[in-house]
Amino acid sequence: MTQALQDLGDYITAALSQDVLSTKLPKGELVITVRAAAIGKVLTFLRDDTNCLFKQLMDVTAVDYPEREQRFEVVYNLLSLKQNQRIRVKVTVGEDTPVPTATGIFSSAGWFEREVWDMFGIPFADHPDLRRILTDYGFEGHPLRKDFPLTGFVERRYDDEQKRVVYEPVKLTQDFRNFDFLSPWEGVLPGDEKAEG
Repeated sequence: MTQALQDLGDYITAALSQDVLSTKLPKGELVITVRAAAIGKVLTFLRDDTNCLFKQLMDVTAVDYPEREQRFEVVYNLLSLKQNQRIRVKVTVGEDTPVPTATGIFSSAGWFEREVWDMFGIPFADHPDLRRILTDYGFEGHPLRKDFPLTGFVERRYDDEQKRVVYEPVKLTQDFRNFDFLSPWEGVLPGDEKAEG
């Protein structure tokens, strides 16, 4: 199977040499990185070419690397039932760089791109309905960015005096998430490697 994926990666790279930046096979999965401006052309080729036939867009997501100049990777996961293969297509974009929408190629991209915009703030150019899908209408920020504070920007609570729900700014600040996995309230967990150091 790995050789078949390697051959497919070579075929796609040869056919789209101006647009494919890299082809990799990590853990036996075909991953290609393409220019962001060419994502529509690449997805159309992968859907329609007889050697590919990736007719299903399974997911669109993103990864945040705040230390990089091109901060985000937008990731498209495609499936070919005819060829019994999967492919992952990545594009790298900056914080305010719009990615061309894939809604004209795959109808399922509409909701996926809305989710990526809502969670990461990555705009999709020419999307027919780019608005929040998971967070509230008045929500500020994009919660899956690594610089989004864990506590959020506002907190909601019921005020007994006003007899209504009130929104107040959160007073805690945190620049980046720190995944320490040890809770200061629980102490050291048995079997935890950090306890010995």
